[in-house]
Formats: sequence, C-alpha cells, structure tokens
Amino acid sequence: MTQISVSNAGVEFGATRIFQGITFTVGEGERWAILGRNGSGKTTLLRLITGSQQPTEGTITRQPGLRLALLEQHRDFGGAQTVWEAGAGEFADLLALERALSEQANVLAEVGEAATPQMLARYDRDLERFDREGGYTFAPRVDAVLQGLGFDAEKARTQPLEQLSGGERGRLGLARQLVSAANVLLLDEPTNHLDLETTRWLEEYLRGTDKTILLISHDRAFLANVVDHVLHLEGGSAVEYSGGYEAFVVQRAERRLSQERAFEKQRKVIAEEEDYIRRNIAGQNSKQAKGRRKRLNRTPRLSGPTSEEGSAMGLRLDMSERGGDQVAIARDVTIAVEGRTLIKGFTATIQRGEVVGFVGPNGSGKSTFLRALVGEREAAAGELRMGGSVRPSYYRQDMAQVPIDRTLYDVINELRPQWERRQVQGHLARFGFSGDEAQRRAETLSGGERARVALAMMVLTKANFLLLDEPTNHLDIESVEALEDALGEFEGTILLVSHDRAMLEALTSRVWVLHEQRVTDFPGSFSEWEEQSREREHAASVAASEQEALRRVRERKTTRRREVQRDDTRGALQQLRRKVEDSEKEVAALESKVAELTALLEDPELYTTRQGMEQSLLAGKELDVVRKKLDAAIEQWTAATERAEQSAAT
Repeated sequence: MTQISVSNAGVEFGATRIFQGITFTVGEGERWAILGRNGSGKTTLLRLITGSQQPTEGTITRQPGLRLALLEQHRDFGGAQTVWEAGAGEFADLLALERALSEQANVLAEVGEAATPQMLARYDRDLERFDREGGYTFAPRVDAVLQGLGFDAEKARTQPLEQLSGGERGRLGLARQLVSAANVLLLDEPTNHLDLETTRWLEEYLRGTDKTILLISHDRAFLANVVDHVLHLEGGSAVEYSGGYEAFVVQRAERRLSQERAFEKQRKVIAEEEDYIRRNIAGQNSKQAKGRRKRLNRTPRLSGPTSEEGSAMGLRLDMSERGGDQVAIARDVTIAVEGRTLIKGFTATIQRGEVVGFVGPNGSGKSTFLRALVGEREAAAGELRMGGSVRPSYYRQDMAQVPIDRTLYDVINELRPQWERRQVQGHLARFGFSGDEAQRRAETLSGGERARVALAMMVLTKANFLLLDEPTNHLDIESVEALEDALGEFEGTILLVSHDRAMLEALTSRVWVLHEQRVTDFPGSFSEWEEQSREREHAASVAASEQEALRRVRERKTTRRREVQRDDTRGALQQLRRKVEDSEKEVAALESKVAELTALLEDPELYTTRQGMEQSLLAGKELDVVRKKLDAAIEQWTAATERAEQSAAT
C-alpha cells in the first residue's frame, strides 16, 4: 500500500533552485535511504513529506490518517521535566495516570477496610483505562528504547532533563521519535550522537519495526544493514535505486559508466555534425548544413557524471618528514576529569605506520585522551608523550581548530602566507569552496562545510601523525569516501576515534577498546575484533531482552491492583502468596546470574587470548541456559500472581 507519493516535486528559494523533478513512491513498511551531497536538499525533502514546507512545483500526497515523526533539530521536549518524561513524549498522559494509580494503591493499602466504594471504583476505572490504552506496554517500550540508546531507564525516571549534554539531548530526541505512535519515521542523521554499541542497537530496532522509515545518513555500514530502497539526490534532481545500499553502490557505478559512455558518444556525434556544418554552410550543400544546424540546436545535451563528481574533495595527505619509529608512548597513564577517572593504568606504544582505531562508549574518555596526548591537558598520572620527529595534526570533533572570526581565504592564507591569491583560492576550490565562497566567514558555515575547512587545514600541516576524532560526523557519503581513500594512501601514522564501522574496517591494523576505565589493546584489525567479540554482542542482546522482560514484571507490580490487607487465614491463599514470594526470589537470583555472565562477556580483555575466547564460548552457552530459566521463572511468577489476585478477590 502506498503511503507517500512525490510527483515532479521542486523547490526554489528566490533565484536558487534546490532540486526539481523528484518523483517516487513509498510503500508501507519500506526503509528508504535519502542520499546526496550536503546542500543537495535531503532535509528539505523530508520537510516536504511532513507538510511543514510546500514544494514550489509538483505535489506531495500522503495516505489519509498517516502519522509522521520527524526529529526536530531544536530538541523541544515540551513541558517534560525528567529524562523519562521527555522520552515518553506523546505518552505523557499515560505516565501521569500510572503515577495516580500508584498513589491510589498506596492509599488503599493504608486505609485497609476503611476504603470507600468510591475510592475502589475510581481505582478500577483508572486501571481499566490504563490497560485499554496500552499502559502495560508503553512503559516497557520507552524503557527498552532509552536503555538501548545508552540511558539508565530507572535513573531516567527522576533525572532532570536540564542535566543532559547536547549529545544526550540528541539521543533523547531520537528515543522520543522511536517510541511514538507514528506510522512513518523520518530520521535525519540518527547515528550522529551514537557510539558503536548504540548504533548496532538502533540497527536491530529499525530492522525489527514494521514502521516505514525514510533515513538520511552518511554511515555506510548502518545503511547497508537497514535500508531496502535508495533515493539519491544528484544533479539538481533524484534517481531511485532498487535494493539496499550495497546494490545502490553497484547500480550507481553502472549508471555513471553508462552515462559517461552516452555523453562521449553524443560528444563525438556533435563534433562530427559541427565539422560538417563548418565545411558546408557556405557551399552547395548549404541547405543540408543549415538543416543539420537546426537539428543540432534542438538536441538536448547530455551531461557527464564528471559534473557531479567535480564537487568531491580533492584530498591528498602528504608528510614533510618520515618521523621516528615510536610515535606515541603511554606508560601507566590515568586520565581524569574533575575528579572522575576515565582511563586508568593504560600502557601502550604506537609504532610508525600503524592505524589504531580507538573505540568505546560516548563520554568514556577517548577525546580527553587525545587532548592529553597533544598536550592540551595533563594526564592525572603516568607518562604520555609523542616520540621524536613526530609532527602531529589533530582533527577535533568540535572542529574548534577552525577560526570562526575570519574568512576562509584568511584561514588558508595564514597557513600559507607565501602563496599567491590564485593558489589559496585553488586550494579552497578543491574542498568545494570556489569563487566568492572564499570570502565567507567560517561562522556562517554548516557543520559539513566547517568539516571540509578543517580537512583543508589538516592537509597543509604535512603531518606524519594524524589524530582524528570522529572525522566523518558532518560529511556526506562522497566526502567520507574521499577521506577514506586519502587515509588509505597516507604513509604516516593514524589514531582514529570513530563510530564509522566501514572506515574502521577498511583502515585499522590495531584496535584500542575503552571499557569501564580500562583500554584493551587488541593486536588486529577492527574486522577481526568484531569477529572475535561475537559472544560480547550476544551477551548484550540477551541482557537487553531480559531487562525488557524484567521491566514488564516491575511495571506490573507497580500498577496492579493493591488488595486491601485483611486478616485472611485461608490456607489456599497463603499458599498462593508463598508461591508468589518464591517465584520473586527465583527471578531475582536468575537476574543476578544474567548480570554476572553479561558483565564477564562484555569485558573486552576476555577476547585477547585463546583461553579467554574459550571461556567466552562457555559463558555464552551458560547465558543462554540461564536466560531460558529466567523466562520460565517470569512466566511462573506472572501465573502465580494472577492466581493469588483472583483468589483474594473471591
């Protein structure tokens, strides 16, 4: 069933045309990637689909009653006070009802036999509404999404919203969008604030949902694992590709090759026609030459793929000197911020020519380590330094290295004062800033434009050691591919902090994994690390599913009817209540065992030795057994609770 139909849509702002002639249809349950260079109109297209912006030409048709959710950049959470309330979004009314039920249950338990019929009737009425409107399912869903995106679901119930950082608010906005009742999710760069683990969780979530998805992203591995359709904005319009991202890459290459061949063929035909016209326009074949000239003037000119390729970054990374064999040395290093230890007792050496991938949860200390390594802050303990003849270049995640109070021309001219004007402008043009754009002030740039300026500056350093902190965050796919190619050809040393799995897989020869203050130094590529840590991912998925099941148990215990306490000595009821207590104890014991095994399997150090790998396989099997026992125990607890409630009510 078609949910969205876009027909010949175009958008203009004054004399500037963003795109034109875009036509495609979105069916129920499809997962689309909206791809294209920065500035090609991807976000504008999403606004057209939601109806918040109208096309200059063409039409957008939506299925009647269709509900769409677009993540707003300003992160407006309404009147929410806590993280959980903000994540729950449109379910705020049910959240308030849940609190009211809990308060009523406490009052009923306190007054006992003195409970009035009106009090009991109100409780029954509210409980029936809570159940009818999905009260037993919405809270576990919110908890699961918050937990999956890196929040503590229990802590989120009381954590003030104002405590969150910008990145955390971005993740919370995504959580709010995912739990909404919308039929269509429009996701604009959803992985920008996610680390590797939460990105994997989001992949699984999107693959498992039956909602329709339109997705803008530059994360190639994420796209390959999620989407089944691609719309590529290029050349002022868009081309639809069938199949997932990998199929798109192949089809795009074939299309460009075919386009180039057609362009070359037409170019030769035009040259031959023009030659004939020149030779015969004044001779006896003048009539035929004039006829050919008319036909030639009416012939639509094909454009070659080079017109689209021309705005890709001309990125090449050269070194001014080779540098020493030991590039960076850490000996028993501890990194701390405001008294909080981030990294403890880390020892390692980076050798010349290595590409080290540095991965770990957001906020765990990777960026702080890089700043300490370049001397911007002190290590709390230990020795952290660079080797002899090492010339570093540091790409900061916040791109603070780009001066915002100067023009782009001035930024480059200060780095190369001996250059002539044409050389400065030529260098900027290679990064997509041509003509008058060289006079733009850096403060007017978008995130993607500022990232290209930062790379243009990095090229001029001629460094032999690159420290890159999330360099792909604001780049479009074509720019990411250009950066990856340049890094692949770079002969120096690289320390790469990134959540871009495709780049990590393509480049790394070694991996540092930061986990709970410890850095595991894995002597292999990122692909090998992922292969060896399958049990770790398995443990995480088991833990997530069990946490959701246990949250359902707790939710039921919180909102179920609290029976008025009375002196009831019936043996059957006492026995049922003992059964409930025994079931609760068994659930708690098995929950503790799941947590113990999960913690063991999540320790990266376990996967660096053969003995550890064997231990992880055994622990993974045991985790499966315990999980099944826990599932059975939860079912027994649920059944015992229902029987006890039914018996107490009679």
